[in-house]
Amino acid sequence: MSAPLLEVRNLKKHFPLRSGFFGGARGYVHAVDGVSFEIRKGETLALVGESGCGKSTVGRAILRLSDVTAGEVLIDGQRIDNLSAAALRPLRRRLQVVFQDPFSSLNPRMRVRDILAEPIRNFGLATSAEQLDEQVVQLVDLVRLSRDSVDRWPHEFSGGQRQRIGIARALAAGPDLIVCDEAVSALDVSVKAQIVNLLQDLQKQLGLALLFISHDLAIVEHMTHRVAVMYLGRIVELAPKRSIFATPKHPYTQALLSAVPVADPDASRQRMILKGDVPSPIKPPPGCRFHTRCPYVMGRCRVEEPVLKVVGPGHTMACHLEDGAPSLVPPSAATREGGSVVSP
Repeated sequence: MSAPLLEVRNLKKHFPLRSGFFGGARGYVHAVDGVSFEIRKGETLALVGESGCGKSTVGRAILRLSDVTAGEVLIDGQRIDNLSAAALRPLRRRLQVVFQDPFSSLNPRMRVRDILAEPIRNFGLATSAEQLDEQVVQLVDLVRLSRDSVDRWPHEFSGGQRQRIGIARALAAGPDLIVCDEAVSALDVSVKAQIVNLLQDLQKQLGLALLFISHDLAIVEHMTHRVAVMYLGRIVELAPKRSIFATPKHPYTQALLSAVPVADPDASRQRMILKGDVPSPIKPPPGCRFHTRCPYVMGRCRVEEPVLKVVGPGHTMACHLEDGAPSLVPPSAATREGGSVVSP
């Protein structure tokens, strides 16, 4: 097995709560509270969970768009979480991002040509104006836009086309890893399928690694190699895609999967309803953070924090249940042979 391209070790990000403009911190929001995982070249890791669980904060911390509170982020074994801005600059081109909203992530005052040329200029990847223009044209070809798109403004494109421009901008620097932060959640269903297929094709063509942050498990089912499930700032289960969708072990993972709509009217799936609300990340509950909503809660869950343990090949889970909860979710389409997402 190849060495990891990206390593995240015990990552924490706490946001201070301040009293007034000049007041000191009166508490902290534990947005990310001890997350660890690895991504290898050419691999897609999906980070899933409810809104507010810390998925996007993990992505921003990896990209150094916000400083980490504790933990380590490594690229090819080199720590980047403690580098200065100047030392980090040469490494930034290796990590790029596709944002959620294609309508606000592009500068409305710049033509597509200038949007795509900006990272090429910033990293000195073109030695002449002719080479710069050639690279811009290659980028629009990669994302399957017409070449005359380079002379148009962002407002002249649809949402799916704008997201293609966002992907092209991420590719302009020649990255090794792209963080896709809810990259398809703002798009129509048919357009989602097209963008997912495009990302998969680009990954095969360029050998990209992807961190795919999403709450849409139907998309994740087709998009990823491994899945990490987050709850209240921590990873509760991490496994290959087939294991997660066929035999989920953690009660929270089972609850998420049971809520995925099934297109087959003859398919049966027992719905797992969680009671109560997600606890506040300002003061997370002691012990297992999921114990306030878990149908299998035991006494030790309220006082003892579970650690990730191996429950199968490449499959880890943070739960006091020895072998995980009894499965309520039948094998899904992901466990059978299948290809890319097909748009309707």
